[in-house]
Amino acid sequence: MILLFSHKLCEEQIKYAKDEYNINKFVYLPKDLQYIWSNIDPDIENLHRVLEPIKEFLKTNISPSDFVLIQGDFGASFMMVNFVKDLIAIPVYATTKRIAKEFPLPIFRYHPS
Repeated sequence: MILLFSHKLCEEQIKYAKDEYNINKFVYLPKDLQYIWSNIDPDIENLHRVLEPIKEFLKTNISPSDFVLIQGDFGASFMMVNFVKDLIAIPVYATTKRIAKEFPLPIFRYHPS
């Protein structure tokens, strides 16, 4: 499984991938490509150009039916899912579950002296 991912997989994620998808090898991007993937500028005008080095890496390191776990910038993830499908590989999109608690705070009013 090639990882287009901004962080390292935790043990639970590794176990799930092994058990559910029979994954026996995890391939992280090289440092320079990882930096690109983890730091996509939301104001970028040409995302295709920014992603080109990552696409080249995938072309040379992927085989048909390989899994690619993709999570990151929405536009970049969308583009890479389509690119991976074109390579006859299997894109797997990761998401996270957000758990939050909201606590009302007292209202502070300004009282001039």
